[in-house]
Amino acid sequence: MELIFRASELAFEYPFTISNGRTKTHQPAVVVGLQLGPFMGWGEAPAIAYYGVTVENMMATLAAKQKLIAKFAFTTPDRYWHYLHHLLPQDPFLVSALDMAAWDLFGQMRQQPLYQLFGTQWTPALPLCDYTIGIDSIPVMLEKMKAKPWPIYKIKLGTPDDIAIVKALRAQTDAIIRVDANAGWTLEQALQLIPALAELGVEFVEQPLAKDNWEDMKTLYAQSTLPLLADESCVFEADVARCVGHFHGINIKLTKCSGITPALRMVSNARQLGLKVMMGSMNESTLGSAAIGHFLPQLDYVDMDGPLLLKEDLARGVQFDKGRIALSGKPGLGIEML
Repeated sequence: MELIFRASELAFEYPFTISNGRTKTHQPAVVVGLQLGPFMGWGEAPAIAYYGVTVENMMATLAAKQKLIAKFAFTTPDRYWHYLHHLLPQDPFLVSALDMAAWDLFGQMRQQPLYQLFGTQWTPALPLCDYTIGIDSIPVMLEKMKAKPWPIYKIKLGTPDDIAIVKALRAQTDAIIRVDANAGWTLEQALQLIPALAELGVEFVEQPLAKDNWEDMKTLYAQSTLPLLADESCVFEADVARCVGHFHGINIKLTKCSGITPALRMVSNARQLGLKVMMGSMNESTLGSAAIGHFLPQLDYVDMDGPLLLKEDLARGVQFDKGRIALSGKPGLGIEML
């Protein structure tokens, strides 16, 4: 194979803020391409400061390992993932991008979109994608909501005004509201906030407590009147089983878990354990979002709104119609790079 890679930095439509004052105006990422004969597969790895992942480090690793990454005798994506997993054991974000490119390549070689390779069917009854509203002043959050009429909103919380925010938004919409605290609450705060959020018709709460606060999560799980979904607490395959008795479901991020290949196993494991399954965004462009889209037949919830939050894009091939997702139907990821 031949490996190509480059850096990317896409601007957000609005500054994107989550709990603990974490704000960004652009989403940096690395784009990778794997070429084999006439086929070219693409992948994307966003850089996330919370996980200590930078574009500079990913680009340096790719440059240092380029020959080893490309020399693999490619047959199937799962075999390539195992090779990459051992070659780059400390770089799940990069492994995810390369794994994504390998699946795109494989789908093109087999002339099938990924969801068919996964053994699933595209039906009209697939989950709708939410639209995320980052933390801001209440007037600005209302402005964001009114500018994007949508059937489901995901509201970032973790402020002193959490209930006031949701009350103000609820007063202006009958849409489904989901809440993501991004580990911004204590147990005491969560026990106070969740009943009030339930009264406001919130559907579920994502990652209410710190990612490693398993003891308090067990207490909250036993008392919560709303379903609780793990995000930061569920990164890799080994984390899925631990979420039982602490969360009602998990949010899988392809970038964090190291790709499509392990994500397929995580979905299967979660189903066996009776957990709900969501797949989430790390503000990927249409390139990375297309990979999430192919999982839709296997999901209960999806948050793949990166292309809606960004002013710019890397590819085309995913369409959003008030939450309903349409893929191109072309082989592999089904995307066309811009």
